[in-house]
Amino acid sequence: MNKDLVKRAKQIVAQIKYITIASVTPDGKPWNSPVFTAYDENFNFYWNSWTENQHSINVANLPQVFLVIYDSTSAEGTGQGVYIEATVEVVTDKEEIESPRLLMQARKDKLSSKLRSADEFLGDYPRRVYKAIPKRIWMNGEGAVNGNYVDTRVELDFAEFTKK
Repeated sequence: MNKDLVKRAKQIVAQIKYITIASVTPDGKPWNSPVFTAYDENFNFYWNSWTENQHSINVANLPQVFLVIYDSTSAEGTGQGVYIEATVEVVTDKEEIESPRLLMQARKDKLSSKLRSADEFLGDYPRRVYKAIPKRIWMNGEGAVNGNYVDTRVELDFAEFTKK
């Protein structure tokens, strides 16, 4: 079953372009933010955000986050999601920005967006490239309590998930 869940998790990650980042404000309040994202071969997730957005402030203060990538295209009761515990860092090296910049552009509608230069994510520019490095990953599963359906979480083998 775990191999089937790993396969489905990879399909969801490839299909869904927006992830929700759950972070914590400096005063301890929960904060969720949907962001357009791309990922690399190691399933590190990247997004661009203004440094003054609440989620950017949150990860600067506390870099531990929880990501949700949910297939909301499914019928009620059949949807599946990928849940990821991760640590976020800002990509500050110009050469390191190149790869996520191209990954992001590849997932965008080519007609509606221009390719920004790496310089536009450094210095006095307002946006940065953020990288979420996964630590653990889950999929939702099925279970029952007293004959009632319950949504469970099944932890996936991260090495299996990142295997090519």
